[in-house]
Amino acid sequence: MVDYTYEQIAKMIDHSLLRPTLTVQELEQGLELARRYQVASVCILPYYVGRASERLADSGVLTTTTVGFPHGAHTTAIKLAEARQAIQDGAVELDTVVNLSKVLSEDWDYVGEEIRAVVDLAHSQGAKVKVIFENCYLEEKHKIRLCEICGQVGADWVKTSTGYGSGGATLEDLRLMREHSPPHVQVKAAGGIRDLDALLAVRAIGVTRVGASQTAHILEECRRRLGLPPVVETTQSRS
Repeated sequence: MVDYTYEQIAKMIDHSLLRPTLTVQELEQGLELARRYQVASVCILPYYVGRASERLADSGVLTTTTVGFPHGAHTTAIKLAEARQAIQDGAVELDTVVNLSKVLSEDWDYVGEEIRAVVDLAHSQGAKVKVIFENCYLEEKHKIRLCEICGQVGADWVKTSTGYGSGGATLEDLRLMREHSPPHVQVKAAGGIRDLDALLAVRAIGVTRVGASQTAHILEECRRRLGLPPVVETTQSRS
């Protein structure tokens, strides 16, 4: 039995436009796709945030970008500068990568202070923060500690991965993150969510957002199962 609506599924998706080789034309096409399918947000290359914010104004689709992406090794000052610029350009959600070197070194004071700094800056400007762990490089103890820290500093989401590491979201990691994060911290899955069944599987765990580049494929399948007309055909019929 179907226990979801189209809007509920669409509003789980951050449409990913982060591949560094995307052309301006491809970025524009991605923004239009996001508007058509009414996803939660577009997570776009930082330099294009201003344009994305303009294009998505009053669309119901949020503008998101990255901080310290994809390796997390930037200094805290640079991450804060990136966050400040992104918010100034119109981003309302930031996906920031932890300093993996410091996490693996278990320098938890540094890790916590840096995450707190980004979260406090974003929240002071009305923006939200998703903290990317890049789980493929971490042990279970690191993931648990990061969940605890994110809860303590008031992060809005914990997120599995950048999509550019050696692995993406796994059900095991997502269960762990949901279990060790307080209720006020949501969980985002990224890397490997390529079809509707994969999205539904993580939704059942308690995931509220997914990063996806196969957005049209996922949402057309959702519409098919719900007996709704395809968005693609509706759009084409107008041209």
